[in-house]
Amino acid sequence: MHLWSFGLTDVTASLHVVVLAAGKGTRMRSRLPKVLQPLGGEPLIAHVLRRARALEPHSVTVVVGHQAEGVVKTVGADDLRFVEQAEQKGTGHAVSLALAGQDPSDRVLVLYGDVPLIPESDLAACLDSDARLVVLGAEIPDPSGYGRLIEHPPGHLERIVEERDADAGIRRIRRINTGILCAAAGDLQRWLTAGESEAVRRQGEWYLTDVVAAARSESLPVALVLSSRPEAVLGVNDRAQLAQQERQYLRARAEACLRDGLALADPARFDLRGELVFGRDCQVDVNVIVEGTVRLGDGVRIGPGCRLRDVTVGDDTVIDAYSLLESCEIGPGCHAGPFARLRPGTRLEAGARVGNFVETKNATLGPDAKANHLTYLGDATVGARANIGAGTITCNYDGANKHHTSIGADAFIGSNSALVAPVVVGDAATIGAGTVLARDAPPGTLTLTRSPQVTRSDWERPRKTPRPAKD
Repeated sequence: MHLWSFGLTDVTASLHVVVLAAGKGTRMRSRLPKVLQPLGGEPLIAHVLRRARALEPHSVTVVVGHQAEGVVKTVGADDLRFVEQAEQKGTGHAVSLALAGQDPSDRVLVLYGDVPLIPESDLAACLDSDARLVVLGAEIPDPSGYGRLIEHPPGHLERIVEERDADAGIRRIRRINTGILCAAAGDLQRWLTAGESEAVRRQGEWYLTDVVAAARSESLPVALVLSSRPEAVLGVNDRAQLAQQERQYLRARAEACLRDGLALADPARFDLRGELVFGRDCQVDVNVIVEGTVRLGDGVRIGPGCRLRDVTVGDDTVIDAYSLLESCEIGPGCHAGPFARLRPGTRLEAGARVGNFVETKNATLGPDAKANHLTYLGDATVGARANIGAGTITCNYDGANKHHTSIGADAFIGSNSALVAPVVVGDAATIGAGTVLARDAPPGTLTLTRSPQVTRSDWERPRKTPRPAKD
C-alpha cells in the first residue's frame, strides 16, 4: 500500500480510488452497459481498474447503477468494493455514496469507468500536487460539448463553466474539464453536501464539478493539472469515440511490440487484444488479430488476415494467410495454412504441416505428418510422417458421443477417404482413395473399399425436350 503526503496540513494519508460506473450510456445504443463495452478485448472499466490497482491504493470503490449486477459479475474481485447508485442523481451524488465510512483525512481519487486510457503520468501528477483539490484538465483543438476551465492565476482553477452557460469568449477556451479529481475525503464530503441544496434547485442533478465552487468559497486554491495525452482522457460516449479509443490503444500496443523487436508489416493493421510474448526475428503481416495469450518462438512468420487466440507457436514455424488458430500448440518448423482452422486441442509436433482448408480439433499430428488440403481431423492421433490425402475426414461423432481415430506412423490415407471412428490405422498402412474405413486397417497393408467400375456402351446422354414454339 502506498502512503501519500498531501495538502497544506502535511498529513500522510491512505489513498482511496472511486470509479464511477453507474451510467446507462444511452448514446451507445446497446443492451450492454457502457463500461462493459469492449476495448482491446476487455471491458472499458477493466482498463480503468488496472490503472487504479497500479497505484496500490488502500481501497477501490466502484459505483454501479445501470445493470449493476452485470457489471459486478464481470469485474467483481476481492479487492473491490461496490456501491449501488439506485437513482441516477448525478456524479456528485455517486461520489457522496462512495465516501460513506471513509476517514476524513484519506485522499480520494475519482476516476470514470468510461475513461480507459488515462495515462499513469496524469494520475501521478494529480497525486503529487499539494493542493487541497486537484482537477485534471485537457487542452484540445475542439472543446465543443465540454465544460471550460477558467484559471486565475494560470494553473489555478477559478471555476468550471458548462458549455450551455458559456458566452462566446469562454467558448473559445480550449482547456476542458475531464471530471477526474482528487481531494481529502472530508473536504469532498463537505463540499458535496454544500452542493446538494443547489442540486435540489436543479431538480435532482448533483454535479461533482460543484466542489470547485465550494472550495473557492472557502478561499482554497484549486490546482489544475493538464493531461500529457489529451486524446486519451476524453472518455467514451458513443461508438465513434469507442472506435477512436480502440485505435489509440491498439496503435500504442503495436508500437510497444515494434520497440521490443517484433517486425510488423503495418502497425496500424495489427490488433493485439490480449498478451503476446515473442522471440527474435518474428514477422507479422497485416490484419493479424491476437487474443488471449499467444507465445511465439524465434523466427515465426504469420501471414495476413490470421487470428490467433491462446496459442503457442514453436521456432521457425509459418502460419500462412487467413488461418484461424485457437487453444492449440504448434511445434517448431511447422507450417499451417493458408485458410487453415486449428481448433482447441490441436497439437502439431515438429515439422508437421496443415494446409489450405484443413480443420482440426482435439487432434495431434506427429513429427513431419502432413494434411495438406481439404481435410477434417477431429479426435485423432496422426503418427510421424503420415500423409493424409485431400478430402479425408475422421467421422468422430455418432450423433451422441465422440470417438477417436488413431493413424500410425508412415501411414498413407488416400484422397476422399472417410475414417469411421473408433478406428485404428496401423503403421505404414495404406488406405486406398475413396475408402470408407469402418474397421481397423492392419499395419503395412493396403486397405480399400471400392465398388466395381462399370462402363455401359449402350448408354445415351439425356437430351433436352424441345419446347413448343410460341404463338
